[in-house]
Amino acid sequence: MSKPLLLVLGDQLSLSLATFKNASSNAVVALCEVAEEARYVPHHIHKIGLFLAAMRHFAVILRESGFKVHYTRLDDADNTHSLIEEAERIAKLYGCDSIRVARPGEWRLWDQMQQRSNNALAWTLLEDDRFYTTPETFASWAKGRKQLRLEYFYREQRKRTGLLMEGDEPAGGQWNFDHANREPMDARRDFPALPAHRQDAITREALEDARRHFGEHMGSVESFNLPVTRRQALVDLKHFMEHSLADFGRYQDAISDSEPFLCHSRLSAALNIGLLAPQEVCEAAEQRYYAGDAPINAVEGFVRQILGWREYVRGLYWTQMPGYKAENRLNFRRNLPAFYWDANTDMRCLKRAVEMTIDNSYAHHIQRLMITGNFALLCGIKPEALCDWYLAVYADACEWVELPNTLGMVLHADGGLMGSKPYCASGKYIDRMSDHCQHCRYSPKQVTGPDACPFNSLYWHFLETHAERLNRNPRMKLIYGSLSRMKDEKREAIRQQAEQFLAHLETSTDYGQKLHTQGYAKRSS
Repeated sequence: MSKPLLLVLGDQLSLSLATFKNASSNAVVALCEVAEEARYVPHHIHKIGLFLAAMRHFAVILRESGFKVHYTRLDDADNTHSLIEEAERIAKLYGCDSIRVARPGEWRLWDQMQQRSNNALAWTLLEDDRFYTTPETFASWAKGRKQLRLEYFYREQRKRTGLLMEGDEPAGGQWNFDHANREPMDARRDFPALPAHRQDAITREALEDARRHFGEHMGSVESFNLPVTRRQALVDLKHFMEHSLADFGRYQDAISDSEPFLCHSRLSAALNIGLLAPQEVCEAAEQRYYAGDAPINAVEGFVRQILGWREYVRGLYWTQMPGYKAENRLNFRRNLPAFYWDANTDMRCLKRAVEMTIDNSYAHHIQRLMITGNFALLCGIKPEALCDWYLAVYADACEWVELPNTLGMVLHADGGLMGSKPYCASGKYIDRMSDHCQHCRYSPKQVTGPDACPFNSLYWHFLETHAERLNRNPRMKLIYGSLSRMKDEKREAIRQQAEQFLAHLETSTDYGQKLHTQGYAKRSS
């Protein structure tokens, strides 16, 4: 009788995983804590703590469900600290004749596993069917299309699933309610606090192990408040549906100087490691709309992030890899600025975005796209540097979702495969959508001079630098018209302002590596 090893990865913590289907009674389940996966980028200590605590809790669930489980801990003397080698070691230990595993979240592991499939110890790679779509389904949709735009994919998803559909028509009479979801920050508004999750002995031990092994990484375990069990994840889901969903839409693009979460759900980490299923999250939101508890603009905007965007970027990742990771169409060469690791900058919006990242291993999507991402785009930060940073510092960052968002959406490095134009903006956008600028030494109304917001000169400098590639884009016709009408002396002053700023920024090119070896900044919330 065949005896398989069922390898479960840290982002596959669900009993509905394909790996468990039709498993024989003598199968052995393996979960492995290996240093290699925690160190290939310097992951935020919250992210490491999340994986350790959630994996250990899931091992308990598996044993209670009747599975035989081998759990490798970081401190085990015979731990090889390589996921592939550890799986094969455990398989041999139990006399298993094969290893079954669902598609991992990174091409790197998928490729390694495929290369092992011809070994004497057979690897069986299964599709991860916990998503709405598979890479094969996405590839079929993409075949023959000149542009792979989210909107077209999203409409097909709505029709296929029936979510927010009334017959053949979208609920509310429109597919997209983005126009109603762009209200700026309201400093007078009280935003709901997140539930505080109780830490049991398993969680406390996991966080201590994370601190002991990876204490030099960004963040502090003292501020950890992520869900590490399905029960805790369901508490967060219920809280969001009852207290935040109704206002999620109107404030989804707003940025706060003091509130890191606003009306965002912060469910992405639980979704990405398997504690929640996308279907149950979308259906819960849909129910709130039909019950009259949340408006269509909020529910549609939220569902689009999961049913649309989340599935779309995963499809792009698996159909474009491995070449996608090497894309750099704008030929960016600058290393990551120092303050991305320690928040030591006098630009208030960037300072607060990084401080919130250090404190919470979280920043909402507009902070990532239009603050840290926009700045990196305007400065020409090389894609591998920014991608590694996003992958390292956010608890919800798996490469399948992080890489397309960063390389394609943020840096426009894929030549427009994802976005029809770069998401670049000056300080005026940040001033309109946030309350940062009133706390900043720089003025968003000035373009040059010692008090001018750096985003302003960098914005025009970026447009001028990449005009040959971008000025033919019909969506950028107006802004390039403004640039062409600008007087030569003003353009020269802007150019000098931006280049002086970038020259100063360049002095920090090796800072990230220095912090990687000497320890990352810590903050107390």
